[in-house]
Amino acid sequence: MSWDHEHWMGMALEEAWAAGEAGEVPVGAVLVDVDGEGRLTATGRNRVVGRNDPTAHAEILALRAGAESAGNYRLLNRFLYVTVEPCLMCMGAIIHARISTLIFGAPDPKWGAAGSLYDFSADPRLNHRVTVIGGVREAACRELIQGFFRERRKRKGATWRTQ
Repeated sequence: MSWDHEHWMGMALEEAWAAGEAGEVPVGAVLVDVDGEGRLTATGRNRVVGRNDPTAHAEILALRAGAESAGNYRLLNRFLYVTVEPCLMCMGAIIHARISTLIFGAPDPKWGAAGSLYDFSADPRLNHRVTVIGGVREAACRELIQGFFRERRKRKGATWRTQ
């Protein structure tokens, strides 16, 4: 079966945009059940600031909602679409949830744990392997997050680095 990664990443971008509008770092996630024709099972967007919760990343919130919906913490036969490469915490949760495929937009050279800084998906010591596809709608994902931080720096003025 052929999957329309562009379509699902577009939904993740909508979640990311909404996160940015709320003052959160604009990262969005979409969880899709790939049995049959594919069905949206959960979405998530960063809510770290609003919830005062360092674990409220888009991926974690989508996984929580998906597990609740499935009645099982193991999310077999699911694709997770994320606008930015997941961090260490999120990749750990993705592996524990047994996500079959992770599709992300923009790589994250500072925090990425799906190939940029670390590659948890390829670690042979772990008991589950996640297929990783990067670069889907990369330019749009990168521009959204870079634009957010560019605007944040403008608001803080020239002294943002010293604060």
